[in-house]
Amino acid sequence: MPIADSDGTSIYYERHGSGPAILFVHGSGGHHAAWWQQVAALREEFTVVTVDLRGFGKSDSSMPEFDGQDFPGDIVAVLDQEHLTDVMLVGQSIGSVAALRAGLLRPERVGSVVLGHSLGGISHPELKELAAADRAEAVKLPVIDRLLTKQFQRERAGLTFLFQQMGTFNVAKMADLRNLDTGGPTLEDIRDAGVTVAFLAGEKDAVLSVRTVTRAHELLPGSHLEIVTGAPHSMYWEVPDRYNAAVAHLRRTLTAPKEAA
Repeated sequence: MPIADSDGTSIYYERHGSGPAILFVHGSGGHHAAWWQQVAALREEFTVVTVDLRGFGKSDSSMPEFDGQDFPGDIVAVLDQEHLTDVMLVGQSIGSVAALRAGLLRPERVGSVVLGHSLGGISHPELKELAAADRAEAVKLPVIDRLLTKQFQRERAGLTFLFQQMGTFNVAKMADLRNLDTGGPTLEDIRDAGVTVAFLAGEKDAVLSVRTVTRAHELLPGSHLEIVTGAPHSMYWEVPDRYNAAVAHLRRTLTAPKEAA
């Protein structure tokens, strides 16, 4: 069982396939197994790494409380143990905040960071205001309606139930990740690190609007933007084919310039 040591904390991860590396970072209701539809689809072309942040899945959950500021180090521990380079980190929702910080901590290992349904905790007044307005609308909905479309819930009741059950394996909860937003990186920090950032947005995301994500893309020179049509906040689960295609496209696109150099 692969375990990385993150400053004394045991972090569980898995590595599948071969080729250019993609490391997925789950959100507040996920863990390594949430990426089952991505691993199966992408491992033939890419090295696919999944990880459990502390308090999630099979990672150490024995600590009395969790500090979101520790989560980037959990990702870094896996990157270092596996000696990965030119990795594309793909975050889901608030997991994107940990992914971006990990990328800035290890730019020599991370070539790009994909912020899925998230602004990555970027510290910028306009973006914080836009994201807060989106959240104010999102909290009016039941949690499941923020994450999956009503049509999917009706037509795929079994997968909807499994989606909800995923979070029951975790000790850490959403509140434990919120501290990640404290002291987030500025646009200048990202530019200076030399890590390429891509924003991955769902057209039907009820948590973070396409308008807000598009504005973040406009404010961050050199960033990329992928909008997946008809996709909700948890598109990796509801529309995996479209999500996987977008991730694969970004991995090929963001790798290509370095290979051609």
